[in-house]
Amino acid sequence: MKPMKGLKRWCVILVACMFGIAAYGATPQQPSLIPLPKSLKMSEGEFTFGKKINAMVTPQAAEVFELFAKEFKTATGVIIKQTQKSNKAQLELHLSPSLASEAYRLKVTSSKIEIYAAEPAGFYYALQTLKQLLPRNVMAAVADPSISEWSIPCIEIEDEPRFGWRGFMLDEGRHFFGKEAVKRVIDVMASYKMNRFHWHLSEDQGWRIEIKKYPKLTEVGAWRSSKGLGYGKVKPDNERYGGFYTQEDIKEIVAYAKSRFIEIVPEIDIPGHSQAAVASYPEFLACDPQNPHEVWCWQGVSADVINVANPKAVQFAKDVIDELIELFPYGYIHLGGDECPVAKWKQNEDCKAQLAAIGSENFRDLQINFYRQLTDHIKQKPTEKQRKLIFWNEILYGNTSMLPNDITIMAWVGANRAAVEAAKRGLTTILSPQIPYYINRKQSPLPTEPMSQGHGTESVEAVYNYIPMQGVAEELRSKYMGVQANFWTEWVVEESVLQYLMLPRLAAVAEAGWTPQQSRNYDDFVRRLQAESKYYTLKGLNYGKHVMK
Repeated sequence: MKPMKGLKRWCVILVACMFGIAAYGATPQQPSLIPLPKSLKMSEGEFTFGKKINAMVTPQAAEVFELFAKEFKTATGVIIKQTQKSNKAQLELHLSPSLASEAYRLKVTSSKIEIYAAEPAGFYYALQTLKQLLPRNVMAAVADPSISEWSIPCIEIEDEPRFGWRGFMLDEGRHFFGKEAVKRVIDVMASYKMNRFHWHLSEDQGWRIEIKKYPKLTEVGAWRSSKGLGYGKVKPDNERYGGFYTQEDIKEIVAYAKSRFIEIVPEIDIPGHSQAAVASYPEFLACDPQNPHEVWCWQGVSADVINVANPKAVQFAKDVIDELIELFPYGYIHLGGDECPVAKWKQNEDCKAQLAAIGSENFRDLQINFYRQLTDHIKQKPTEKQRKLIFWNEILYGNTSMLPNDITIMAWVGANRAAVEAAKRGLTTILSPQIPYYINRKQSPLPTEPMSQGHGTESVEAVYNYIPMQGVAEELRSKYMGVQANFWTEWVVEESVLQYLMLPRLAAVAEAGWTPQQSRNYDDFVRRLQAESKYYTLKGLNYGKHVMK
């Protein structure tokens, strides 16, 4: 990168000082890449982009390359034209079938950039790394007219992720942010090579997705009588509040994410955390339909759960799943399962009769039996319509032997212990520890922090220093799919606060999901993190500045 032609020599010296010629272990000389690659080696020199360069692109990378070239031109003004002749190409994207699906190799010399991958995802991640080797305006796809020439250091990278699941969950049941806000989240995830967006679309406090067979879910369930949620002595504010995504919105966002190699996992939390659904159709979802039901305006967990003993409620859940399958092509659906009170089941005669019929005295098994009927429904579908189910780890309190062994447990409360228990039962698991991966919690004890959960102990350092799969027996490790950060929005009303709490801690989780544990170092991460200030600013994102210098 050269700010002005007249300063070319000075910039070459600066680049040499910044990046050096040392091998991978010399932390101060590394470029600011997040997540840190598996293997990196610097060498002397740099590749300089002209006003135009030629690229030879394997067909498997054509779509990925088209998006890259468009954004690269916007940011740099450099035009990249495709050619079929290798001797005329300065950028080459080669198919390398021996590599893993998300792996890539990137080699930069003074005359050429070469990328090797087996799948489009690998090419995409290589190009993300290439953009990070340049000023952050390139990752942000924003022009910087102060730079007249662009260059990157000579470097060799061999890279692949540690885990296949590198996720982020956004709760929109409590507060609704809208289509463009979700796209901004997806953009940040993509910049850090995260690949799973877990979308929490239903809650006691709101139902956020159009289900055509049940229109009252959005006519009634998407709206409540308070923007903020009551807690303690703070009462609901009586402001009409809500919103939802149409099925066309959903399709647009799914396609947007997929073009960035992020799969969306929808979550409909049933039978607990379901008061918004119950308020929409109390006649068959409520355990006590004779009583009034409304969308909840408080924080916490409502006791108003779905009547799992009512066949119409079971059919409702099947119908919702059917529409989710049509909207979300990825092979997983999350059905919640956390914090499901059983008090109303204990008072309901049909629920008590069903518990006796399945031969159990544990009311938690009513929830398991409910899920068993849903898994049976899914298994009857054609292969391309089948989905695997994910649940929060509370379902381990019930008899999971009633369920198929292809379910996945998302471990959040007592996460390390719960994940081991799930793996011992033969179930796959995703690590999503409440402490410290719930990045809606305060990231500093300073009084300037926005109102949210926690006491500020979930700092960037605490998030980064969590070690996934620490001490797990070798024979259980294959059951660990990866890691995920979660963002719950009881306190978070505005998108700017979402961004502030999410960033830069999301980058720390991304590195845990990608980088080998032995290569991770907090001090080095903070050094590399400094470049993100410019990226966040150019993207118009709010962020926590606690570790920014």
